[in-house]
Amino acid sequence: MNSLEVKNLKVWDNLTGEVIIPNSSFHVKKGSCLAIVGESGSGKSLTCRAVMRLTKANIRQSGDILFDGVNLSELPEKEMRKRRGKQLCMILQNGMRAFDPSCVVGVHLKETLAGHFGWSRDEITAKMAKAMESVMLQDPIAVMNKYPHQLSGGMLQRVMIALAIVLEPDLVIADEPTTALDTISQYEIVEQLAQLRKRMGCSMIFISHDLGIVRKISDEVLVMKEGEVVERGSTAAIFSEARHEYTRYLVSSKLSLNHHFRNLMGGVSRAED
Repeated sequence: MNSLEVKNLKVWDNLTGEVIIPNSSFHVKKGSCLAIVGESGSGKSLTCRAVMRLTKANIRQSGDILFDGVNLSELPEKEMRKRRGKQLCMILQNGMRAFDPSCVVGVHLKETLAGHFGWSRDEITAKMAKAMESVMLQDPIAVMNKYPHQLSGGMLQRVMIALAIVLEPDLVIADEPTTALDTISQYEIVEQLAQLRKRMGCSMIFISHDLGIVRKISDEVLVMKEGEVVERGSTAAIFSEARHEYTRYLVSSKLSLNHHFRNLMGGVSRAED
């Protein structure tokens, strides 16, 4: 059974008439992780913003976005706002963009949770503190009392994951959540996302250009090129028997970089990495 079905999604710039995504269709199975990969500008992030109906004012879209059988494309904005966060949660690439820079982080968390659940301030603080501790954030109260610029990118990503734990959404969209992080933080965030999915049994869309991370976290992979879906398959199939030339190019480029790095470091290249 599918958690999300996107049918004939078209996205275009209303000012220039440029069609950015001509006709995209895909689905996400309940409880599974679908990775969307492709080079910069391939339409990965825009596709997911369209699913959330969070594109810029000049961007238009058409097509059907069925979430648990409800067509999100037909919902009034007021109803869509109720579903964002509570049922569909997005973890952004740049944590700074997710929070109001003029307020401490706790203000955003409390406004979000009070809006969805009507909980008291103390209840929200207690639930967030527990979730933040579960993603290895030390001294959660102090973190909630800091401004976004006072926290590292990795800490902001963990705060967003902790918020998702409390919200318990049915679908989590992670839009290149590790791009701006160092290698150690990347590994830790991927582990936290895997634990989030395991804990809640939610579906996930994971957008990335890092095929190493994709290979670790996803069940299926969707490959995009210039706004179009060129291939889809199980993660194992995409990495071992890709059919499309562009997919083979992406995979071979990743392997070449790995081999080159290992040679520079004096290690032994391994084809399975």
